[in-house]
Amino acid sequence: MEIVIAVAAMAFAGLSLLSGVRVLREYERAVVFRLGRARKDLGGPGLLLLLPFGIDRTRVVDTRIQAIQIQPQEVITRDNISIVVGAVVYANVASPRHAVLEVEEFLPATLQLAATTLRAVVGKMELDDILANREGINAEVRSILDTRTEQWGVEITAVELKDIELPKEMQRAMARQAEAERERRAKVINAEGEVQAAAKLAEAARMIAATPGALQLRLYQTLVEVSGEARSTIVFPVPIDLTGMGVAASTPSTAQLQAMMQSAVALAATQEQKQLAEGTPEGDALSDTLARAKARVGKT
Repeated sequence: MEIVIAVAAMAFAGLSLLSGVRVLREYERAVVFRLGRARKDLGGPGLLLLLPFGIDRTRVVDTRIQAIQIQPQEVITRDNISIVVGAVVYANVASPRHAVLEVEEFLPATLQLAATTLRAVVGKMELDDILANREGINAEVRSILDTRTEQWGVEITAVELKDIELPKEMQRAMARQAEAERERRAKVINAEGEVQAAAKLAEAARMIAATPGALQLRLYQTLVEVSGEARSTIVFPVPIDLTGMGVAASTPSTAQLQAMMQSAVALAATQEQKQLAEGTPEGDALSDTLARAKARVGKT
């Protein structure tokens, strides 16, 4: 009988010891309360031995970064526009002892504080500042939260605005404003391009006026470029008005005029051969034009 009692006592003691065994993960810490008083040392990670029969009780805290979702908050900005703002707060427990002893539920408390802080920060700003300065809002909300939650042992890692919902009327007004701004920029850029083009043309005109032969060379170059097309008709005025190519001292002689017309006839002949080879109607018209040009050259 005594042996049975001893075995039962040993089994009971073994079960009692096993009931006080806890295994904590790497990211878990336990605040141990012994007869209601919190011990200074935290438990975990790994194997944790507790006194049975309710002498030791634990409160396990997750020390990983947690994402706290702030529900969309309706806020009235400083310029009296109603918007809906949503955000997310990333926080982790830096001091599990303070998180358990200083506040009843640290996550709900942090959530409520973050929501009220977000409304306060956004409410004192205008809509344009809110849309253009999200980073500043995030930093300000984080600074306020970090100061307030430090006594709870909670560290705010980051605060990010998720979305900003605007009224439909405001969205349409902003779309019209953006469209008008882009049209204004397009007109300004077009005007600046015209000014630059006019300046370059004026500079080119001054250079050509200083060198009368440049206009003649430019004319030859244009003829060469036009004659390179397979289907093109060259309209070459004969005689050419060369009155603006220089002063009386630099006026071309009759021999120069005849050379220019012969060059034009040669180019037209090349074009005629191409179009006649293709059998196009333009070839016949070009033949007549060429014949008249040759006649003019002969008379000259």
